[in-house]
Parts: sequence; C-alpha cells; structure tokens
Amino acid sequence: MDMKVSKKKLGLKEKYQHMTRGLGWETSYQQMDDVFPYAKYEGIKIHDWDKWEDPFRLTMDAYWKYQAEKERKLYAIIDAYAQNNGHLSVTDARYINAIKLFLNGISPLEYMAHRGFAHVGRQFPGVGPRVACLMQSLDEIRHAQTQIHALSNYNKYYNGFHEFRHMIERVWYLSVPRSFFDDAVTAGPFEFMVAIGFSFEYVLTNLLFVPFVSGAAYNGDMGTMTFGFSAQSDEARHMTLGLEVIKFILEQDPDNLPIVQRWIDKWTWRGYRVLTLVGMMMDYMLPKRIMSWKEAWEVYFEENGGALFKDLARYGIRPPKWLDQIAFDKDHLSHQAWATFYQYGAVCNFHTWMPTDDEMDWLSKKYPNSFDKYYRPRLEFWRDEAAKGNRFYNKTLPMLCQTCQIPMIFTEPGDPTQICYREVDYKDTKYHFCSDGCKEIFEHEPEKYIQAWLPAQQIYQGHCFNEGVDPTAEGFDPLGAVLDYYHMAAGRDNFDFDGSEDQKNFEAWRGLATKNA
Repeated sequence: MDMKVSKKKLGLKEKYQHMTRGLGWETSYQQMDDVFPYAKYEGIKIHDWDKWEDPFRLTMDAYWKYQAEKERKLYAIIDAYAQNNGHLSVTDARYINAIKLFLNGISPLEYMAHRGFAHVGRQFPGVGPRVACLMQSLDEIRHAQTQIHALSNYNKYYNGFHEFRHMIERVWYLSVPRSFFDDAVTAGPFEFMVAIGFSFEYVLTNLLFVPFVSGAAYNGDMGTMTFGFSAQSDEARHMTLGLEVIKFILEQDPDNLPIVQRWIDKWTWRGYRVLTLVGMMMDYMLPKRIMSWKEAWEVYFEENGGALFKDLARYGIRPPKWLDQIAFDKDHLSHQAWATFYQYGAVCNFHTWMPTDDEMDWLSKKYPNSFDKYYRPRLEFWRDEAAKGNRFYNKTLPMLCQTCQIPMIFTEPGDPTQICYREVDYKDTKYHFCSDGCKEIFEHEPEKYIQAWLPAQQIYQGHCFNEGVDPTAEGFDPLGAVLDYYHMAAGRDNFDFDGSEDQKNFEAWRGLATKNA
C-alpha cells in the first residue's frame, strides 16, 4: 500500500526564489554583452549576480495585496478630507503655497523615478536587481498618482496647481529638481541606483516625507499627511534597496570602491542642493512649524547618515566630501533661499511673504548664531518697504550654477557675507559654479554638464517665448511673455501673498464655514 506523503510547504525565501530567480537564462544566439550593453559601461565589475540579496522578498501577488490595503485606507481619508472641505481646516492660506511647491517640484520626480527604474531594471543581467527595480518602478508611479490625486482637490479652489506637468519642463526654479533626475537617468545603471536608491531616497525623501509631512499634519492638511506616510513605508524599502546595491557592488570586486566613493560624494552633494527647497518650505512656508530645517538635517542625516557611513566603513567607504561645508550651511541655507524666492516672486507659481514678528522670533531661537545677525535686518527692511508700497522685486536674471542650476545665492564656507563663486574655462567657454562641490562634479564630466538647459540664459537668448512672439516689437513686455510661456496667470499665480486672490478667497470661505450668513 502506497503511503501518503505530505508536500512540504515552501518557505518565503524558497517561494521567492522560484518566482523570481528561476526566470533568468543565459543567451545562446546573442552575446550577453550585446543584450546588456550598459552592464560594463561604468567600469563596475560583477562576478556573481547570484550573490545579490533581496532586502524585501516581495512577490507580485504579495505586492498587490500589500499596496491595495494601503490604497483603500489612503483614498478613504482623501475622499473624506475633500468632502468635508478639508482645505479650510489648514492653519492659513499661506500654507497652501508649500503644497504648490510640493506638487510642482516633487511629484514629477516620482514619475521620473518610475521611468528610471523601469529602464535600469532592463539593463542588469542579474534577475535579483531586475525584480527589485520592477517593484520600485511600480512604487514610484503609485507615489506620483497618489500625490496628484491628493493635491488635485486644492486645484478646485486655489491658483498655481493647474500646470505642474508643463511647468516642470520650463519654469526657472523647477530646473533644479528636474536637473537632478536628468543627471541620474543619463548615467549608467549602477550610478542611477546609487543616485536614486541612496541619495534621493536616503538623503532627500527621508527629510521630505518625515519632518515636512509631519508639518503638514501639524498644519491640518490630512490629505498631504496621508499620502506622505503611505509613501514613507515604501521609502523605507527603497532606502534598504539603495544600501544593498552599494554593498553588493563593493563585495564583488575591490576595483569598484573608488567608483562608488565618487558617486557617493557626487550624489550626496547633488541631493543636498535639491534639499534647499525643502529647507525653505520647513522654515518659512509652514505657519505652524514642527521643527527647523537645521534640526531635521541633524536628526535625519547627521545622526542617521553617520550610522550608515560607519556601517559602510568596513568596505572602505569614507563619509562624503564637503560635509564640513554642509555643516556650516545648515545655519544659512533656508534663509538664503527664501530671500531669493521673495525677490523673484513675480516669476513663481506660488506666493511669497515676509515672516511675522512671532515667526522671526522662532527663527531667532532655532538659528541663534545666524538669523538675527545676517537675515533679520534684511527681512525687516523689505517688510518696511512693502508697507510703504515699495514691495521689492528683482527685475534682473541671476547667474546660475552650471551643475545644480541654482542661482548663485550661497556663501563662502565660513563667511556668510561673501557669495561663493567658482569658475572653469572649458573649450573656450567660461562656466560658473556655486561651490567647490558643483565645480568638481563638472570637472569630472564636463561634456555632460555643458549641455545643461539653464533658464536664465535661455530667457536672455529669447528661447522662452511662445511661437510667434516678437521681442523686438514696440512695447514688448518680456516678463509677460515669459509668464505666458510658463502658463502662469499674472496677478493670480504669482506676486505677494498679501492681497492675493488665494488669501481673499480663503478668508471668505472660512468665514462662511464658521459663521451664519
């Protein structure tokens, strides 16, 4: 009599192996190097792709179940927030401008990350990283979609939300975050994984989706808070993936170490420069602040990042370059950025304003060594001038850094009274840089960065006007022509917050929501 033998249930690791690793094969009638042409492009040496360890063994069926549960909770809150006029529950209408900046400057990056991971996943001969890239590609497009859905409710009531897809490709300040991803997606696949898996996820989104999104909750914006925390559970997985990529490369061959170190130096600096926008949002654009930019940087990068680099030290990795300058800049970064956006509020799709006395006192407490000495006098002068009817707008275009594309607003390391300026002569052309970091990044790959699309230069060259516009016509208004090119409505999307349509509508609608007609 045959005995009945029970089948052993596969463990998670074995099940994952069957559903992923078994899908790969060696080519027969084509060379592997021809099928994966970018695998050796950067000089990275991989000897055994099977050594890849997946930090999260998500199969496709588990992934859909996991994300579907999050979607149900997320959209239940978003719908309730919209149906209950949640936009009137935020602290005041100034806060909404931070969300405009988020939608226009951050959400398109999620879609660019989706496309980037879909691309580089195709370039890896190893099945493990291909599956990991597929999962992250799906995560990123989900993030873009949920952010757009959550923030679309504001578009019904407030200006500046209407053309984010158009503006990411044209508006001057949006060239900063866009250039970060343009740089990453035009790199090789391993560098992309370090740029996004390490820099974007560990350095940038960690500081965005935890302290800033906590600030959204603190200001009554449950929609932004919900999609932020929903995304952060994915970001934790992404950060682990980025770290796994670095360890995997370093364990494969000692020749990989100097290449990875250079990428860590480069992308830490590039990510830090993009965070200029986040620092400004935290210190100046949240009416109720949960913590300062300086405090957030110390917690989420200096403490957490310090532990990370201690872990990587056993592979020979040292902390990134220019950390001494970053440590000095954290007292100045957000103030310098806000001063710039205040001056150029005529060409922004959000409003700017001067902090109140109470807010300046808060900044003084958070930045005791810098704010009162260097920045309060400037802000008070501008506020006094605005009260006299002389609200200051800078009518010239700034010089931009060739690498990070930020206006030359940053100061010398150790001297906040002197603008930092560096230059390089390359092929009979002079290029300008805001820092030693941006200058060194350019010098390593000059042919890449001389192709940068710099908005200020493009405006001066007449490339930022709609087709058919004649800049030589009598009475030509260059600002109006540029705003048309940006799809900005002059007087509605831009200029000062005080007296804006957003301010007036918010006050009227909140009054109707809290008082009898």
